[in-house]
Amino acid sequence: MESIVSEPEVTIENSPKLITDLESPEWYLNRELTWLAFNRRVLHEGQDERVPLLDRVFFLAVVGSNLDEFFMKRIGGLKQQVGAGVRELSVDGRLPQEQIDACHIEVRDILLQQEELEEELKRHLSRKHIRLIAYADLSPEEKEEAEQYFLDQVYPMLTPQGMDPAHPFPFISNLSVNLLVSVRYPDSEHSYMNRIKVPVSEDMPRFLSFGENGHLITLEDLIANNLGVLFPEMVVESCEIFRVTRNAITEPHQEQANDLLLVIESALRERKFAEIVRLEVDKDMEPLHRGMLAAELGVDEFRDVFEVDGIIGKRDLFQIAKLDRPELRYEPHKPLDNPVLLDEDPNIFHVIRKNGSILVQHPYESFNTSVERYLREASTDPKVRAIKMTLYRTAGDSRVIEYLIDAARNGKQVAVVVELKARFDEQANIRWAEYLEEAGIHVTYGVVGLKTHCKVIFVIRKDFNGLRRYAHIGTGNYHSGTARMYSDLGLLTCDGDIGADLTELFNYLTTGYTPMRHYRKLLPSPRMFKKALIKKIEREVRGHTPENPGLIQLKTNALEDREVIAALYKASQAGVQIDLVIRDTCRLRPGIPGLSENIRVISLVGRFLEHARLFYFRNQGEEEYFIGSADLMQRNLESRVEICTPVEAPKLRKQLRQWLDFQLANKRNVWEMQPDGSYVQRVSKGRVGTICIHRQLIKQTEKRLAEASRINMKKAMMGKKR
Repeated sequence: MESIVSEPEVTIENSPKLITDLESPEWYLNRELTWLAFNRRVLHEGQDERVPLLDRVFFLAVVGSNLDEFFMKRIGGLKQQVGAGVRELSVDGRLPQEQIDACHIEVRDILLQQEELEEELKRHLSRKHIRLIAYADLSPEEKEEAEQYFLDQVYPMLTPQGMDPAHPFPFISNLSVNLLVSVRYPDSEHSYMNRIKVPVSEDMPRFLSFGENGHLITLEDLIANNLGVLFPEMVVESCEIFRVTRNAITEPHQEQANDLLLVIESALRERKFAEIVRLEVDKDMEPLHRGMLAAELGVDEFRDVFEVDGIIGKRDLFQIAKLDRPELRYEPHKPLDNPVLLDEDPNIFHVIRKNGSILVQHPYESFNTSVERYLREASTDPKVRAIKMTLYRTAGDSRVIEYLIDAARNGKQVAVVVELKARFDEQANIRWAEYLEEAGIHVTYGVVGLKTHCKVIFVIRKDFNGLRRYAHIGTGNYHSGTARMYSDLGLLTCDGDIGADLTELFNYLTTGYTPMRHYRKLLPSPRMFKKALIKKIEREVRGHTPENPGLIQLKTNALEDREVIAALYKASQAGVQIDLVIRDTCRLRPGIPGLSENIRVISLVGRFLEHARLFYFRNQGEEEYFIGSADLMQRNLESRVEICTPVEAPKLRKQLRQWLDFQLANKRNVWEMQPDGSYVQRVSKGRVGTICIHRQLIKQTEKRLAEASRINMKKAMMGKKR
């Protein structure tokens, strides 16, 4: 390696020490398997005794929810490829069915660990007087209360469905919990099969509490023990639980802009009846019943059926995690105000203009007093002329929607680009789009063939010296709920070049026309970001010397694009140090001699979901920092509208450097990726090593706010003396 750096005539290609075939599948990991490895790290948070008890339950539920989504999206997509006869190999050299088989092995192992953790957590919960028990273990008084609840609240909601020649096998909805009940008449040996859907809803929770002893039973257990009401004078032979997962990949083949709303609504209907990709059954289900279900549901009994010991549908454990027991969870976190926004000037646009740009860090800093305040003031400020915004996901009780409607009523020009194809949020976004249109807001659905994934609120205001453009550009969705749970970055700015670029971007989003659009600072996808990223990686190689070494640091949710990975491999071969903070999917293999020995990959998993995207290049001392909405995946770089913005103010760069250094140096929440794709958790040593990264950042935010308060107080005192 040293000879390559000191002797320019020796190239990477002819060096015998270096791996030159960067197309070989062995240098790339499987996307699906690396995502499952991430879920192992999430599961470990539930296994970690340092995590508060109810938060451990939360992580157990997260893994269940993640696996549901994995089967709906990833396994569903792979099964479609198998059905279509696709023989194209993945980047790591696997056929679709080979990927499914490998994933199933991993999933079954994760399920075993889930079941062990569930039993462990039940024991710990019981010691804290939160007892998940069987109906049979209720006291007589509790049973009486439970039976009355069944008669009053549950029984009217139940619809047993028979299965015989006169009653075809019923439709089973996605992710519903179901009872398979076998009954017969007392004087007959003939059995009748029935399906009962367990009616879990906001009004009827999965876990029910009776009495004052903290006893909880499942709704399905209550139903199973009161079947005599549903089948009077019949013998109940068996009652078994099952659940299905359906494919969520129902992308339309052709999309016409003027029919997109109808196309998405049609796709939602298709998803409801989509192919089943997983059948979960009670481990004690009779083999005959299991085979019957598999046949009726059209799944492979040996590949697609998963036996579950414990609660089927562990995502419902979120209900337990939310119990009002604050002593059993992390200390409540209240986001703080951004210190810059505490300026004595009450007008946020004056504050932005005074500072040029302001960096906000969620969930440490308040979404309400930064982003929502920005939009709220824009909606009422008489000098604001127009508001343009992209909307990918938002909360059900969104203030964002409220402020946009207020703005339209106050005479502002309001244009919103609503992404109808945001996975699992399509129905909500259709509703928001119709609601906004009814308020007189100009709604468009982006560019045909591309998802609009960028996060922007663009405001045009008549300032004292003419029109000025203001913007918020973020890494996360405009969702007040996730803003308290996801770690994200945002930039409030009135930079003229960025404003000009956003004018071009919104003209593109509302027309779909691409010719002659030039950007000064922003790096949009699909046209520019990937090319720019690879060029910056190559520039780091050209500028690298022992005296002035190159450094690349990238933080993103996923690294999947092969061309970007190949560019990083080449940079490592040239001696450039590369630090990657990748939350979940990572195809790149670090630490391989002659290929990636200068690359370090870490993953952070903890209290908050890491969601920010940050890109840093040392650039021979002329440092560059960028934040944006795009992960380093082919779909984001080539099939979505994303934007990446530079962060140029020295003070903001200092904040980003400190934020990134905290993450790279942390011991408590960091997993080091190994060359084979496995992960090893860093060992915590000493008191500092045991501090959660998110707790560190909370403390740092508190320190920054306290310092700003001291400065403001000092200024106020000096003003009084004058």
